Amino acid sequence: MKRCSRKSWHGRLARESHGRDGRVTGAALRAAAALLACSVLAAQQPAGPEAKPLPTTRTRGGVVMVRIPAGRFRMGSADGEVDERPPHTVRLDAFHMDRTLVTQAEYQRLMGHNPCKRKGRPTNPVEQVSWAQAARYCNARSREDGLESCYDPATWTCDFSKAGYRLPTEAEWEYACRAGTTTKWHCGDKPEMLQVHAWYKPNAGKRPRPVGRKSPNPWGLADMGGNLWQWCNDTYARDYYKTSPPRNPRGPATGDFKVCRGGSWNSPADHCRSAARFKENPAFVRACFGRDEHGFRCVRTAAAPASAPAPGERD
Repeated sequence: MKRCSRKSWHGRLARESHGRDGRVTGAALRAAAALLACSVLAAQQPAGPEAKPLPTTRTRGGVVMVRIPAGRFRMGSADGEVDERPPHTVRLDAFHMDRTLVTQAEYQRLMGHNPCKRKGRPTNPVEQVSWAQAARYCNARSREDGLESCYDPATWTCDFSKAGYRLPTEAEWEYACRAGTTTKWHCGDKPEMLQVHAWYKPNAGKRPRPVGRKSPNPWGLADMGGNLWQWCNDTYARDYYKTSPPRNPRGPATGDFKVCRGGSWNSPADHCRSAARFKENPAFVRACFGRDEHGFRCVRTAAAPASAPAPGERD
């Protein structure tokens, strides 16, 4: 887990405790108190064996991706919603995942237009994106990098044998979000810690925020909770966990809804939990005018090492 030095926290507290005109305000003092409480909680969190930098790569367009190692984890939650049960062990192959949500600048550079409700913020995540628009972007990035596209534009089915970019499976998303943790949130079981790691309803100011400004999870991925809901590749089924395969699950074959994960700037802490699942009509942002809570990040399957067994596979 990323830790802030005493000096950096004092500087941030000084900034947060004053209004724009330099005067101390009640709201600013409450914000500063919350930051101080979060800094104490952060200092009490154990780093753990998984809290270490992971290798990164860059796409031709300059997007940083983190190489997520192959391994296994416990997916779901025994005390969460009905569709989060039963908790079950999942094994995944290695993959690369965008370090941040796709930004307005990157989407516009590659696609030639900006679908956002709040345009002109290049470092903000691109929003008002339908599932198909996200898949179309994945194909465009694949072409730019000279890779085979994963999505068939006629049916929008994903060919996982292709080397190009795609949306993460629901299992890949939760595995990457947890980053070796087993708590409700990747930052622990105390929702107050989200002040450090996420833009969500209590602190986002009713709008999306620039990517990468909050502390990342132990694997270096930013905004895995809050800011924007993130489209996953999977079709949604409430009872899918009862029949999910133990290795590289990819969701039901058919269905009317797609999975969204992570919560948004308008979400309570509970929606930002690592195990929290939500369903959405894949064309929802078109049907609901002005909805600026949906975004995405890309993944790409990584080549497995030729000899070394994956973590968690040695037993």
